Amino acid sequence: MLLTVSLSGCIGNAAEKSGSETATGTITVTDALGRTVEVPAHVGRVVAAGPGALRLVVYLNASDMVVGVEDFEKRYSFGRPYIIAHPELKELPSIGPGGPGKLPDFEALIKLEPDVIFITYVDAKTADEIEEKTGVPVVVLSYGELATFDNDELFKSLELAGKILNREKRAEEVINFIKSAQEDLLKRTEGVEPRSVYVGGIGYKGAHGIESTEANYPPFAAVHAKNVADELGSGHKSIDVEKLLEWQPEYIFIDEGGLKLVLDDYRKNPDFYNSLRAVKEGNVYGILPYNFYTTNIGTALADAYFIGKVLYPERFRDVDPEEKADEIYRFLLGKPVYATMADQFGGFGRIDLSNGTVKHSLPTSP
Repeated sequence: MLLTVSLSGCIGNAAEKSGSETATGTITVTDALGRTVEVPAHVGRVVAAGPGALRLVVYLNASDMVVGVEDFEKRYSFGRPYIIAHPELKELPSIGPGGPGKLPDFEALIKLEPDVIFITYVDAKTADEIEEKTGVPVVVLSYGELATFDNDELFKSLELAGKILNREKRAEEVINFIKSAQEDLLKRTEGVEPRSVYVGGIGYKGAHGIESTEANYPPFAAVHAKNVADELGSGHKSIDVEKLLEWQPEYIFIDEGGLKLVLDDYRKNPDFYNSLRAVKEGNVYGILPYNFYTTNIGTALADAYFIGKVLYPERFRDVDPEEKADEIYRFLLGKPVYATMADQFGGFGRIDLSNGTVKHSLPTSP
């Protein structure tokens, strides 16, 4: 469902219910599920639960308002740039285990006394239950379709959270930044002769190997590459690896969150990999993982610039992918974190499957 925020309408509704914003100290908003939620007009303490909720708060430069985080954020402190840039968040009190499908700890939430609870990937019944049992307004946010850049639901969630956190200008800046990057990528690659490509090792509720891919993969679409998996539809796909022998893409990109599994598989089946055109021609490249507790948008954009540089170097001759990654991270998170991400996973570059190593892998069962 599309999230709608009407600033005049929201404030007007609050006034109709309770007299005025000054009298009640609240405003009324509509969240991603269409729920009407009354929140304080001035918010200073928040928690963010569920995949990606905390990331959006960080994008809005509101990490200083966060009073508690999920254990998931503490346990898996690698691979997610917003935690790398703000390690102080890991020191905050726990609000529950976190992880896909796991609810926050109601008693912990009550003890922390947040003004608002932001949450993702729950239904209206669950959101209402959390609000009823904690006495704290619950606002559901949405990433929309996973791993997309230009996403109306995501942008409206940023606008809504920005309104609640008094970060409306920042929300507008973040949305414009994402849109501008996408427009730049599309413009740079307009009219190119598309290269045939495949991405393996895509994270989906944990790490996977070469068979895990994405049809309509946003970084490929952003640079007009020909994704051989697009014939399968859209979204995450787990293929029969024999399809790679049929497709024979010119370039293979490996999401480094699953690189360890790919390297392990190579050691078991070198003949299969060595029969692939991209392997024989040395066109296998590593990209940073961005599907970890839903989409790390900055990493996805950085990956797209690196992919564009590999496929169409003339169109990206003014772009250093590592510098571009840090430019993106610095804007969204306040700090450059590419070096840390590269140290953890390998970073941008060619992959030698016969001699590759990896320091970190995404958890197989987060």
